[in-house]
Amino acid sequence: MKDCVFCCIVAGTAPATKVYEDDTLCAFLDIRPIARGHTLIIPKAHATELEDLDADTGAHIFRAGHRLALAMRRSTLAADGANLIMNDGKAAFQTVAHVHLHVIPRRNGDKLSFAKGFLLRRPHDLEGTATAIRAGIAALATEDNDHVEGTQA
Repeated sequence: MKDCVFCCIVAGTAPATKVYEDDTLCAFLDIRPIARGHTLIIPKAHATELEDLDADTGAHIFRAGHRLALAMRRSTLAADGANLIMNDGKAAFQTVAHVHLHVIPRRNGDKLSFAKGFLLRRPHDLEGTATAIRAGIAALATEDNDHVEGTQA
């Protein structure tokens, strides 16, 4: 869809700081983050709301959200947890008409800074943050390989 900013990001005609991409989806840092590391995961094929999204792609998005949340724990972001949020439709405060999952890293005791993040929504060191998340993804891949090798022994 030409006028969809997320479709433009997928097409490479709009800027984004990507942290993960595969054939089906793309994950990039939110330009108005609530917290450092706030990432959006979108399907590459345009889907305005959940009703327009096939179940397999929806499941893939949530699996990717799970993986990114774990990567944020293993990265220098040192997250203690994460909020995975999907706003479906204008009634649910969806502001971009393209399905997207928010993955927001959380730390123990961050309630005040989290609330402040809702008000300020300012970007943090984009490249440093993206590098940290990518390193967390790499750490997960290493763990996966170690687990597979350990079960084959």
